[in-house]
Amino acid sequence: MKNTILSSVITLMFAGLLFAGITANAQQQKYAYVDTQYILDNIPEFQDAQDELDEFSEKWQKEIEESYAKVSEMYQKYQAEAVLLPDDVKKKREEEIITKEKEVKELQRTYFGSEGELFKKRQELVQPIQEKVYNSIESIAATNNYSFVFDKAGGMTLLYGNPKYDISDDVLDEVGNVMQTVKRDSRNRDGN
Repeated sequence: MKNTILSSVITLMFAGLLFAGITANAQQQKYAYVDTQYILDNIPEFQDAQDELDEFSEKWQKEIEESYAKVSEMYQKYQAEAVLLPDDVKKKREEEIITKEKEVKELQRTYFGSEGELFKKRQELVQPIQEKVYNSIESIAATNNYSFVFDKAGGMTLLYGNPKYDISDDVLDEVGNVMQTVKRDSRNRDGN
């Protein structure tokens, strides 16, 4: 019992010292945040990439919908004629419908699957822009000795951010040096 109490006291003391050290260290650290949605919205190349992805997506979605319509048409025709068809013809038609439906599902996976064409196109068009943004954030953070840079637009909830710590425009300026994006005075902060 004494060992358990002594162990608990030592653990609490260690936790207290650790917390005090973290708190003292945190007071020395600098923080900033960015709004990546704002940044990306103000990079014309990103919007162009999004538009191109939307075009591919709509084209492929239309192709898939047309293929599903053909499967549906085959099935409706089969249902209308099934009563009159011999068993061997029924079985053949059912197999054709099932095969066609599998082909359409495979086409859908080819276009929209986790490693599909849309994913590959997104990597090809958007990833280089995102890398430039990340590299700019990293450069600014290193230059200004920021310990952490949070993303206001990401999954992390930022309940309050003092605008003086918002380095989004600095990131756009840095990216702009490479990509010739929109100048600071003509940027749009929709709703912000």
